[in-house]
Amino acid sequence: MGKAERTRQFIIETAAPIFNEKGIAGTTIDDILAATKMAKGGLYGHFESKEEIANVMVNYLLDKLNDKVTTVMAKEKTAIKKILAFIDIYKDPIDSYIDGGCPILNFGVEADDNNPALKQRLKTMIEEGQRVFIEIINKGVANGEISPEINAADYALKMFTLLEGGMLVSRVTGSSKYMNSLVRMLKSELKEYELK
Repeated sequence: MGKAERTRQFIIETAAPIFNEKGIAGTTIDDILAATKMAKGGLYGHFESKEEIANVMVNYLLDKLNDKVTTVMAKEKTAIKKILAFIDIYKDPIDSYIDGGCPILNFGVEADDNNPALKQRLKTMIEEGQRVFIEIINKGVANGEISPEINAADYALKMFTLLEGGMLVSRVTGSSKYMNSLVRMLKSELKEYELK
């Protein structure tokens, strides 16, 4: 990686948490300049506009989330353990591995009416995530690990929406107790479908 690529990567890694915490509209060029200690000309030597910076930051954060989920779940061999590993990623919303919390939640609210391209990226990511979990659950059913009484689509949707909602409630209240309750409920429900 050359000097220009290293500098660009430094800008991305430094500014991404600001975008995740303040949002696209709330993050200013001055915020990025202050964090990176760069001059405006240096910043614009790597990015053409704030819009480009924002798009790169969002993609970086969403890819970081996707990489984390993929890595954690790939370590597990069974459907139940894969799902439990995913749920555990969310168990500490206050001290999240991504500064500012879940970028799907953060950018999803902002993109709802203002940014059609971002809204589509998030929609695709959510739908792909649902497809993956439905597939994992159905594979668990086919392997005799999970009861066929489970509705894979319903559980995948419930899991995602409860975890994202739990992230919101926990971060707003400054307490992980809500997420801890949701994690416990999701795990307990999944255990009810586990075949011994």
